[in-house]
Amino acid sequence: MIQSTNWLTWIGVAAVLVITQASAVPLTRQQIEARIAAAAADLTNLEAPGVDLSGLDFRGARLFGASLKGANLNKAKLRGCNLDLAVLRDATLVEADLRDASLFASVLANADMTGADLRGARLMGNMERAQLDGADLTEVKGSSDMANQPMGLIRLVLTRARLKGAKLNRAELSRADLSYADLRDADLSGANLEMAKLVGADLTGAKLDGARLAGAEIHHANFTDAKGLASVRGLEKAEGREFAIFEK
Repeated sequence: MIQSTNWLTWIGVAAVLVITQASAVPLTRQQIEARIAAAAADLTNLEAPGVDLSGLDFRGARLFGASLKGANLNKAKLRGCNLDLAVLRDATLVEADLRDASLFASVLANADMTGADLRGARLMGNMERAQLDGADLTEVKGSSDMANQPMGLIRLVLTRARLKGAKLNRAELSRADLSYADLRDADLSGANLEMAKLVGADLTGAKLDGARLAGAEIHHANFTDAKGLASVRGLEKAEGREFAIFEK
């Protein structure tokens, strides 16, 4: 997993990947299956946009920089995969297994991850408008590393994402951007949301037992019928608390 790699280096790597992907030849499902069958765990820069890869077993594979925009990865087995810098915009990963996967600087904007299993995954990228209803993000690692921020804040972006009924127990989400996210009935018990951005987020009926909210921005966030508010740590230090909705 990537823990503290210099962001300037990542920008250089990303530029190389863009050039590489522009000239790469997309692979078919059959070609990818053959590579997996040959125990080719290194699928770096895999080019397969829009390809049906549903149900394939990629467990432990290196998919660093993979171009999978619009690909069908429903029920795919991606446990422990390195998907750093991968592009999965508009991809479908319904009920996909992404436990312990690394998704650093990856793009999953508009991706459909309904019911996906992301327990223990490393998330640090663009997941704007992603669909994660019923997904399991227990103990997900989505907190920004403030020890290495030479180019400004790098964070997990879940703005306007759908997380209704999702499990976020003990999730590390400090400084994550969850503005206008749908978190209705989500389980955020023990989650670290310190300094997170929850402006306009809907937490109606959410479970917040033992969650941490010190320094979080909660302007116009809706906490109606939220459970465990009395046990939330740092709520009194959250920004915009006077503008948040606690009861209708």
